[in-house]
Amino acid sequence: MAPEEDIARHTSPGRARLEVALIGGASLTVALTQTVLVPLLGVLPAQLDATASEVTWLLTVTLIASAVSIPLFGRLGDMFGKRRMLLISIAILVAGSVLGALAGDNLAVLLVARAIQGAAGATISLGISLCAALLPHDKRPGAMAFISATIGIGSALGMPLGGIFGEHSDFHHLFWIAAAVGALSFVGILLVVPEAPSRTGGRVHVMGVVTLSGALVTLLLPLAQAPTWGWGDPWTIGLLLVSAALTTVFVRSQRRVTDPLVDLVALRRKPIVLTNLSSLLFGAALFASLIATTTYVEAPEATGYGFGASTMGGALTMLPMAIAMLLLTPLSARLIIGWGAHYTLALGAGIVALGWLARVFFSAEIWMIAAATGVIGAGTAIAYAAMPALITANTPSSEIAAANGLNTLFRALGSSLASAAGSTILAMQVIDIDGHEMPEWTAFRTLFWICFGASVLALLVALRIPRQADPRAL
Repeated sequence: MAPEEDIARHTSPGRARLEVALIGGASLTVALTQTVLVPLLGVLPAQLDATASEVTWLLTVTLIASAVSIPLFGRLGDMFGKRRMLLISIAILVAGSVLGALAGDNLAVLLVARAIQGAAGATISLGISLCAALLPHDKRPGAMAFISATIGIGSALGMPLGGIFGEHSDFHHLFWIAAAVGALSFVGILLVVPEAPSRTGGRVHVMGVVTLSGALVTLLLPLAQAPTWGWGDPWTIGLLLVSAALTTVFVRSQRRVTDPLVDLVALRRKPIVLTNLSSLLFGAALFASLIATTTYVEAPEATGYGFGASTMGGALTMLPMAIAMLLLTPLSARLIIGWGAHYTLALGAGIVALGWLARVFFSAEIWMIAAATGVIGAGTAIAYAAMPALITANTPSSEIAAANGLNTLFRALGSSLASAAGSTILAMQVIDIDGHEMPEWTAFRTLFWICFGASVLALLVALRIPRQADPRAL
């Protein structure tokens, strides 16, 4: 019997629930940090004595640091221990959060703190992989579904949480909350969660780390700044070309080594390719909902569509999404067992598509928008549960952490694409309201239709995943 199977066989239901709760708490906190400052972008420039473009770097550095850390920590988890790397990742989260809490109004220190927080982005994928390695078979689908769904739950909860603190308290308290939850999760995991015995060992391919990190930085930076710099700006074009060149070097280097950072052969398997493509599309649709909803409801009534909601009011519109994701996660696990993961993924995509269709035709009342975000959240929860199940079922046990890390990375890349494309679309069609440029309704409608199309495409991709690749068939 494999060591992991022996641990799983002797794990009681109560202990399994505790392990999932501890890992889930850390994962949820990491997801919260991704969006918690979004509602504060309008008030932070005055507090930090900075420009609006400078303040947006508080989001950009987190995104970039997260993208770089996810594949690296995933591979290190397979090599040296998933629990060990999970604890290191959580410790990084706590360190960054404490630094942010103590940074005062110093933007430079806050940027460093946010970058450190971002480096903890691998917590979620490592948590999924650890659950897959340690829990009994009947507990794995639900556990992986919950940990995977924390990406969406945390992102959606971060908006109202940030809005509340932005209007009624000091935003530095958000960093203290992240530090406290992270510290409690660290101690709990250290005391309760065992290490997954299987480790591959080996050496870290330094060239792979450098080239992949460089490729991701030079891709995500222009995507984040393109709405400000312009898509035709030399910096935007130049960095994208550098990213393409570094990606080419990375791929060639991985083919030549026996212990690559990313197993390109495994990455080319049809189920993995299609699941990662779905992740990219879902990441885009989810993040577009986050940025489009708050901007829409906070727009002045003079625009003809907005509701003039406060920062907190706009953020609370996202609460139905978080609630729907939390409630639908247990059902998602049952759907995977009963229907299969690829059909569950397709169902989630179909529900998200319906949510975006509702945004196109039913946005006259704020409750309609809140209901549509709930529908999008429900579909996302169902789909996010299926993704790690498909990845884990089609990946050798020695590469599970790296594979789940790459799947999480594709979601992050989708979010980056949505942020860049969404901001550009909303900036292309504007009207003047009291000297301020606001997006026209037609710009939002275009964005909603694009997200609907992305969801339909995700549905079609999911249906192309071979049935024999489904966890039920393996």
